[in-house]
Amino acid sequence: MSARADSRVRLKAKVRLKPDTTYAKEGGAPPAEAFRPRERRIVERLRTPLAVQRYLNGLRYNNEPPPAGATLRSFRGVVRHGCAHCLEAALFAAVVLEQHGYPPLVLSFESIDELDHVIFVYRRGGGWGSVARSRDPGLHGRKAVFATPRALALSYSDPYIDFTGRIRGYAIVDLRVMGTYDWRLADTNVWKVERMLLEHPHRRIESSDRRVNALRKRYRAFRKEHGSKPLFYRGRERWTEIPEEFGR
Repeated sequence: MSARADSRVRLKAKVRLKPDTTYAKEGGAPPAEAFRPRERRIVERLRTPLAVQRYLNGLRYNNEPPPAGATLRSFRGVVRHGCAHCLEAALFAAVVLEQHGYPPLVLSFESIDELDHVIFVYRRGGGWGSVARSRDPGLHGRKAVFATPRALALSYSDPYIDFTGRIRGYAIVDLRVMGTYDWRLADTNVWKVERMLLEHPHRRIESSDRRVNALRKRYRAFRKEHGSKPLFYRGRERWTEIPEEFGR
């Protein structure tokens, strides 16, 4: 995780730790008995994307402080430590909602400053929505009202613009491509997920330099005047609830 106090996770190669794969069978969802009692209670309680979003909103954001430093925890690790950064939150959501019939899909954003963002995405009632955790208020979840994954991705373009960020591409990935690799319940870090997302082809998103420059100027002015991060974006009615730390 970058030490900078902005929103995204800098994806890069790290030491690889091999997780436990004893429960995994052909990459499928783990059976109920694979979960520990506390984990099982959480899964049973969080039955919808909104419920998962509210749970994640209540967790501390994982700034990866010493002594642990950089982490990529599974669902099990998030439950144990009570905090999550964006990719950890996406894995948490994927594990919980997979138990309720949602495929484990994530959407990976590439940014020009290499501070990328990963969210869980789902389809319901013909629309696409998301569950996410971030240090930026505008990069959390979206209601399932977007006609396509690309439309959903584009809803993040404006809130992504800060001092350095700008989306340049996105990819939808089904985590079941990881096969028997235990990204769900590993007790160790699951760096292989990060490497897979880095290597996955991303679809390009074009944006206007003029618009980006105007939004970046507005962002800088707001931060200078208020110190906090802005909530002035269009389309906020399509956002889900954001953590209380950002106000209303």
